[in-house]
Amino acid sequence: MKRQVMTMGLSLDAIIVAILSMIGTVSGSYISNRKSQALIAYRLEQLESKVNLHNNLIERTYKLEQTTTLQDEKLKETNRRVEALERA
Repeated sequence: MKRQVMTMGLSLDAIIVAILSMIGTVSGSYISNRKSQALIAYRLEQLESKVNLHNNLIERTYKLEQTTTLQDEKLKETNRRVEALERA
C-alpha cells in the first residue's frame, strides 16, 4: 500500500505540482522580461541615433542659412557698387 503524506488537506503530489508550476511561471516571466528590456534598449539606441542625425541636419541647415544670408548681403553690396560705377 502506498502511504500518502497529507499536509493541510493537500497531497504531496499536489504540492510538488504547485511548486513546479510556480518555478515555470517565474522563470518564464523573467525570460520574457529580459527579452522585452533588450528590445526596448535596442529601440532606444536606434531612436537616439535618429535624433542625432536629425540634430546634425538642423545644425547644417542653420549654417547654410547663415551662409546664404551672408552671400545675399555680399551680392547686394556688389550690385550697389556696379550701379555706382555705371552712374559715374
